[in-house]
Amino acid sequence: MYDRILVPTDGSDHAAVVAAHAAEIATTRDATVHVLSVVDDRAFLVLDDDRVEAVRADLQANARDAVDEIATETIDHGLEVETALDSGNPAECIVDYADEHEIDLIVMGTSGDEYERNVVGSVSQRVVRQAPAPVLTVGPDVER
Repeated sequence: MYDRILVPTDGSDHAAVVAAHAAEIATTRDATVHVLSVVDDRAFLVLDDDRVEAVRADLQANARDAVDEIATETIDHGLEVETALDSGNPAECIVDYADEHEIDLIVMGTSGDEYERNVVGSVSQRVVRQAPAPVLTVGPDVER
């Protein structure tokens, strides 16, 4: 049932807890874990043109580090891992990745940020509404 599990990560402190939950499920299912980080290119809209490339490079390096950290932890559980980076609207990229790779389960964190949820909507809320697969969300107060 869960052969391909997607773990989107933004590199937050909570990402390790989310990854631990995904690894637990993947271990019991002998599933492949896909780790994805998305550089939110909407951040570039407010930058001067001469700063865009430097900021993009910095954000891409942070995204790569976030993916590598989760991938390393997942590999340590003896699981097969695929990694990817993308750029765009995070919720859209996550949903598109899940669709394109026939993901069976998405495991992702929630920020718990009332302001973000009420004003612009959170990435996890959008993914839950649009995902082609079940979504397990791990709140900020959940521990390993």
